[in-house]
This record gives sequence, C-alpha cells and structure tokens, in this order.
Amino acid sequence: MRISRTWMTLGATAFALPLALVSADYATRAADHLDPPTRTDKDRDPTPDVPADIADVFAWYTPTSIVVSLTFAGPQPGNMPPFYDRDVLYTINISNGGARTDPEIRIRFRFGFDGQSPGVQFSGIPGVTGTIEGPVQTVLQKDGVKAIAGVFDDPFFFDLLGFRETQSTGTLSIRNTRDFFDGQNDTSVVIEIPRTAVLNGTNPIDVWAETARFGGNL
Repeated sequence: MRISRTWMTLGATAFALPLALVSADYATRAADHLDPPTRTDKDRDPTPDVPADIADVFAWYTPTSIVVSLTFAGPQPGNMPPFYDRDVLYTINISNGGARTDPEIRIRFRFGFDGQSPGVQFSGIPGVTGTIEGPVQTVLQKDGVKAIAGVFDDPFFFDLLGFRETQSTGTLSIRNTRDFFDGQNDTSVVIEIPRTAVLNGTNPIDVWAETARFGGNL
C-alpha cells in the first residue's frame, strides 16, 4: 500500500505555524503539492490515483481552537468537477504525546452519495460523540466542532514561474505578487476543534495525513 503522508508540528502555545516537515520511508511516499492530477514520478506510478493524492496539510491555532485542513486531488482549474471518491479513506493523525509516534487522535473521513448528491462522514474527532455527517460544501457542527468538505481555492501560494526562472538563470526571480496556484481548486476538508480537546499540557502537536483505498493498493 502506498500512503501519501505530510507532517506538521505546532508548538503548544504558538498562534502561527512554526515548522513544516515532510517524512518518507521505504513503505511511504511523501506527498508533493503538484503530484495530482499527473504525478511527477510517472515511471513508478503510471496511473496516478488522483482522489487519494494529498496536496497539503495545514494546521493553526485560534485563541480557542485548533484548525486542521487537508487538501487533495488538486490543483485543478476552477471549472473542473470535484473528486469525491467513496472508496478512499482519508485520515488526519494528531499526536499530542510529546514525540512523533503513533497518533493519539485519528480523524477519519470518507465520501458517500445519496442518489446523486455527495456527502461526507467524519469519525474520531475528539470531543464528538459518534460521527459528524452531512452534505459537502456545508459547515457541519456538533459538540463544539465545525467541519466542512468541498472544493475551495487552493491556499498554497508559490511563484512557480519565478522558481523555474531562478533555476535556469541563477538569478533570484521569485515575486511575492505572482501566484501560480491562483484560480485553481483543491478538494479539501477543514475541521475546527476546541483546543481543550486536543492539547496535552505544553506538548507540541504533530499533525499528518494519510490516504488509503478500499479494495486495492494505491
């Protein structure tokens, strides 16, 4: 099984994102933002699994909550249809034990269809009794938690043209006013959880995500 995995670490008292890490080993491959819809390693993966491809994991604090977001199946032009695949299981892992080991919290979600209308079901959210489920593109609320799944403008900002110019010329050409991902979408989930349900003293919070496909390897 190939697992897309992206790591992030939050300091327990920080309000910004101080550190982002990417990890990979023989059994896992780190996600690359531009993997989907055509994976960069085409020799190894000639038929990319777009809905299971992670683009980014984001995490940040508010004064009262922790927000985690997983983006996948992108970037896509704004007029592309969303990728809601009922056979992919998405997992957001959170470790608050002070070391990046097995997660203490596993938030899982997957998509389903009621007739022609897509919906999403979340399970394992700390502080929530049972599941949170409902239609996509809708803020779902339960037990102080908010969650939404849908298609949103890609939050990643990068001047890819300037990066390539810098590579070819050796002169720094990256501009902070030019965003390659502007106007492109990711399929995404965003979950806002009360801080008290996640924090464990002053331990840092490690957040990473994985995808797995039912009925076959990725």
